[in-house]
Amino acid sequence: MQRLGILLSGRGSNFLAIAEAIHEGRLPGAEIAVVLSNLTDAAGLEAARQLGLPAIAIPSAGRKRAEHDAEMIATLRAHRVDLVCLAGYMRIISPEFVRAFPNRILNIHPALLPAFPGLDAQTQALEFGAKVAGCTVHFVDEAVDHGAIILQRVVPVLDDDTAESLSARILEQEHIAYPEAIARVLSGEYCLVGRRYVRHGKQ
Repeated sequence: MQRLGILLSGRGSNFLAIAEAIHEGRLPGAEIAVVLSNLTDAAGLEAARQLGLPAIAIPSAGRKRAEHDAEMIATLRAHRVDLVCLAGYMRIISPEFVRAFPNRILNIHPALLPAFPGLDAQTQALEFGAKVAGCTVHFVDEAVDHGAIILQRVVPVLDDDTAESLSARILEQEHIAYPEAIARVLSGEYCLVGRRYVRHGKQ
């Protein structure tokens, strides 16, 4: 059984999509070992508790990043986590954190990277006049929204879209893409060629 550690800062909708995929058998051999948040009042923690999962707040406010991340790493290791999944975790993790789980940290971003990294990606897409948007699941490296891309899903940008309407449609695709990407990584049937994620037999 491969153990997932979920990091979140908000309601945890992607976490719940992952939990549902496990429950429905779409992530065979996977279980959620622990859910962590940097905020004590993150709604995702309560959602995890309602599912009977270990849910722990490790507050980041007023703490040095290195100190906070060291506690996060220690907690993930204590729960024997194999793969770390950032699910709306609103902090930039330190290089030390990345090195603790090399090529074992995933993130989902609401844009087609490398376009529109960082915050407010949907607003960035609208303001730029993009005709398509979407989401990207990628490995996490030491730069923001930069690691090797595992998969992307495309969402058309409609003429009457607002940031809210576009975000809602992208989020629907996130809930499909993240469990699929996790399944691909847990299968081990891939390699990294430079920046390229290549599925075995799919070149």
